[in-house]
Amino acid sequence: MTNKSKSGIITSNLFNINYIASCLTVLSISLISNETYSQNITDSIHSKQQAIDSKVVNKFNVLNQTFDGAFQAKRFYSIAVDDDNTKWFLTESGIISFDGKKWIQHNKNRKVPPDSMKSLAYDFSSYGPELWIASTLGATVASLPVDARSGATTYYTGNSTILSDNILSVAIGKGSLRWFGSDKGISAFYNKKWLTYAYKRKYPEGLFKDFPITAMATSPDGDSLYVATDGGGVARVFRDKVDAISGASEYAQWGPIDMPSDKVYSICITPDGTQWFGTDLGVARHTGYNTLENWTIFNTDKGLINNFVKAIAVDKKGNIWFGTKGGISVLNGTVWTSYTAADGLCSNNILFLRADKNGILWIGTDNGVMSYNNGGFVIYK
Repeated sequence: MTNKSKSGIITSNLFNINYIASCLTVLSISLISNETYSQNITDSIHSKQQAIDSKVVNKFNVLNQTFDGAFQAKRFYSIAVDDDNTKWFLTESGIISFDGKKWIQHNKNRKVPPDSMKSLAYDFSSYGPELWIASTLGATVASLPVDARSGATTYYTGNSTILSDNILSVAIGKGSLRWFGSDKGISAFYNKKWLTYAYKRKYPEGLFKDFPITAMATSPDGDSLYVATDGGGVARVFRDKVDAISGASEYAQWGPIDMPSDKVYSICITPDGTQWFGTDLGVARHTGYNTLENWTIFNTDKGLINNFVKAIAVDKKGNIWFGTKGGISVLNGTVWTSYTAADGLCSNNILFLRADKNGILWIGTDNGVMSYNNGGFVIYK
């Protein structure tokens, strides 16, 4: 009895020990498994967070530069690029140039308006390289480099048949054709004479008083002009065979045209003739030559960062850039990318966009000027 009892106790104890050991093993494996799973989750979250942080940090590089004490200006609102790739800017401090190395303020020529300048355009005429400047005093043409000795002439109602002294915009057309938008309509200068006005039945003077001109752009052949207005849509005029300015049908919301708004603030005509119009409610794109067909609307639902589009440009790769009141959006085929002050821009309020001869994109704002090249921005303030 005793031997059996001892044997039974020993056998029972061995069973219990083996059972406990087995349970501890399972528990240990479970704990290790849970710890490994938890670590995997932590590593996964950390990895994803690193990826997100990398996207934010590496979205683009930003380099800050100064004007080397040459002048003080914040608001850059118009640009022209000459044949030497020098950039010419209008600012609250007047005309500023940048050749890629040196900033210069051009305020020594007394024949050039000291202020109230609206826009400028580069021209190379029989007289050499020139800047055309729109201002409240008329249309001024100044020889480069716009220093104290440079020649300059201002055309106004007292010495020409230009419609008004208050010139709002200027555009360079084909050959010697020059276009001027004012508070009373569109004037044109061609082969040293002013063209007559044959569009007034189509576009009466009152139209431009009620709906001021905001931007102008020429067709690829330079003979036609697209005129953006603040509330009147887009007027179209062209130089006809008898050297007069004739009117074509307007692009307006009230007609059969698919425009998001009649308040148009920017125009870009690409080399293939595609027309882009920026409004306060998005962008309209028109392709082809049929006025009533092939219109597409883009807004914040389609990829824009902001609907108020104040500037449009095309870069060397064919990407379309949109400058808005809320930052920049870029359309690459069907892919949208946007940049804001939160990403590093000096301002969300974009006033102009323009690619230079090297394909570098220049961006004017109310808080300095920027350039973009190969994924990086340079801010000048």
